Amino acid sequence: MTALLAIERLGVRYAARQVLRTLSFEVARGEVVALMGPSGAGKTTALRAVAALQSFDEGRIVVDEFALAPGPVPPESQLRPLRRRVGLVFQSHALFEHLSAVENVALALRHVLLRGRAEAEATAMRLLDSLDVGGRAAALPRHLSGGEAQRVAIARALALDPALLLMDEPTAALDPERRGALGETLRRLAASGRGLLVATHDVEFARAFAHRVVNLAAAMG
Repeated sequence: MTALLAIERLGVRYAARQVLRTLSFEVARGEVVALMGPSGAGKTTALRAVAALQSFDEGRIVVDEFALAPGPVPPESQLRPLRRRVGLVFQSHALFEHLSAVENVALALRHVLLRGRAEAEATAMRLLDSLDVGGRAAALPRHLSGGEAQRVAIARALALDPALLLMDEPTAALDPERRGALGETLRRLAASGRGLLVATHDVEFARAFAHRVVNLAAAMG
């Protein structure tokens, strides 16, 4: 079976510090993979490299046959196929504070797929409903709880129907009940045919909901 995501000997250096060295693993469709390791081991860096939000120095990344190579990040005009394949949920959620929940989710549909407002917001509402947060569609981010903001951020990441979903420390601000609900949501998304790569410190969450765990050691030098 061809991997949805293949990372081959990935290396990232910041000035004189080696953050990642020879990192290799795969994520298949239908799979939740937890990326674990101590602070500074490069979990967020790996996610950002897969999403082409930062450059890398060595190795190769392939997402559903779209390949990234070492060197500067390509211009956005060359990354459109990747943007359709990958969704990223930031640890801070990174919702636009001046937009409502439904407007945040509809944004990519309007500006990437060029859908009209009504069509984009109808699709956004379906995504919010599927994540049990449709009742908060009109709320601004500052009026959402941490769990609600996270579900809106997941809906936004799913707006372009990506095959691969990346999540950075998704349980950091959640209580045990909401962590369990999130885990069930991730398993459901994987069962729909997506692959999920989740960077986390949460050992119990990874043990309960990930199909596999990739452990990073802090790079030296």
